[in-house]
Amino acid sequence: MKLSDILSSADKPLISCEFFPPKTDKGEENLWNCLNELRSINPAYISVTYGAGGTTQDRTKGIVTRIKDETGLSPVAHLTCVGANKEELAALLADYQAAGIENILALRGDAPEGMDHFEAAAGGFSHATDLIAFLREQGDFSIACATYPEGHPESKGGMADDIRYLKIKQENGADAAVTQYFFDNDTFFRFRDDCRAAGITLPIIPGIMPVGNFDQIVRFSSMCGAKIPDWLHEQMVPIKDNLDAVKAMGIELAVKQCRELLQAGVPGLHFYTLNKSEATIAIRKKMTDLL
Repeated sequence: MKLSDILSSADKPLISCEFFPPKTDKGEENLWNCLNELRSINPAYISVTYGAGGTTQDRTKGIVTRIKDETGLSPVAHLTCVGANKEELAALLADYQAAGIENILALRGDAPEGMDHFEAAAGGFSHATDLIAFLREQGDFSIACATYPEGHPESKGGMADDIRYLKIKQENGADAAVTQYFFDNDTFFRFRDDCRAAGITLPIIPGIMPVGNFDQIVRFSSMCGAKIPDWLHEQMVPIKDNLDAVKAMGIELAVKQCRELLQAGVPGLHFYTLNKSEATIAIRKKMTDLL
């Protein structure tokens, strides 16, 4: 089912989940176990990332095709500008169409390992805005995009830049936006309000990252530009070496964050699962009154 139809027909906020393609067969077995466990909370769609530097294209294609064929869930395939020209992207999209994959999440992508900045492939694209316009020409896909309420880590203009680019993404054909994870809801609310004031009408779905390992979250956040508020630092640092305590606290804090977001009218919640199901299921079960 197309993401645009899923969002327009929903009478309640939706839950969605994101996975990354494992590098090993054992990791892929774990992914399918996790997916089967998450079916108990009926996610509206499942997105699968493209890997750093576009390194997992074949695994991404295999996983989203299998999700579509075997689970009954709606897959969303990530697609980046990294390392591919227009002809190669068109061929991949033709494969997706032939397999019945209807949903694409279009991103610029990160620089490949060993490079300190992004460079477009010869004959390729430099920006997600251009990739979205290209996608719209290639077939009848529903297109999601990324957005950064705290500003993209490479942006010098912060939130204002991201609002400008999100509007271009909408104009070029994006149907919905999924945010980078964040912990400060007030930042998201300001971003959402400023987007609406700028004429952005597409659904903006907040990304949620339950904290299960604080050192890992600090490392991720330093790379993606997500800010760790002082209050989160203060609560996590004293227990960070006790992973069970961190997971319990992470679930408690995520439930509080998600409740506030849902009560403020967000269209859904997108969970960055890190290929684990426990936290997402626990959070969903604590919000049955709102979902």
